[in-house]
Amino acid sequence: GASPKKGHSARVLSPEEAEKLVKDQVLVSEFKQLKLEKEAQKNWDLFYKRNSTNFFKDRHWTTREFQELKACREFADQKLTILEAGCGVGNCLFPLLEEDLNIFAYACDFSPRAVEYVKKNALYSTERCKVFQCDLTKDDLLDNIPADSVDVVTLIFVLSAIHPDKMHLVLRNIYKVLKPGKCVLFRDYGLYDHAMLRFKSGSKLGENFYVRQDGTRSYFFTEEFLSQLFRAEGYEQVVNEYVQRETVNRKEDLRVPRVFLQSKFQKP
Repeated sequence: GASPKKGHSARVLSPEEAEKLVKDQVLVSEFKQLKLEKEAQKNWDLFYKRNSTNFFKDRHWTTREFQELKACREFADQKLTILEAGCGVGNCLFPLLEEDLNIFAYACDFSPRAVEYVKKNALYSTERCKVFQCDLTKDDLLDNIPADSVDVVTLIFVLSAIHPDKMHLVLRNIYKVLKPGKCVLFRDYGLYDHAMLRFKSGSKLGENFYVRQDGTRSYFFTEEFLSQLFRAEGYEQVVNEYVQRETVNRKEDLRVPRVFLQSKFQKP
């Protein structure tokens, strides 16, 4: 079970957790950091090779995101064009296409292997979606999507995998294809999420930025950092807040504090 707690404040750490983070100041060497950046695509490709389509659960959009898609329509059956930036193997994409027949989706991912999984899915149809491989930090989205043509962009657990110095490039890229007045729906890891506190010493790349054992990386966002990031690229903030959840593992009697940032930014 999970009990949501919404609020504008970050999670408060226990004294033990705070001490662990204070102690963990040693950064991964610059040589290794450059290697991780260079091999980022390879590491995600290997991740999908190991886990195929089984790692992430299908995210059924009956929650906030689906309500958002209803809300941004001017009339009930209006056709919407969406972009799922960082689609993985289609865990968001396919439930959404099944549930909402008036959607055309562009979808892209950094990993060529993930894109192949999407194309092989029985639900994949070129009439309903166009999927392509793309490094959002350097490949121009305009090569695949017309300018100012997208109603909604979803950026869900994607930006955290990108080096903080390059995140602005992703937002700038997305801005070009989004229609004026339309929104980016964002969800990602928040500061002090359980995953952040589980990293062993020697995993730290920078402030709130860590590397997993498989070489994939993860950034943990503060509200302020995200707000500045989007505003610097010309977006207006609509909603930007921490969502705190407690995931309960009854079998092991474990309570795990999850912290996400759930946000919505609009192109003026």
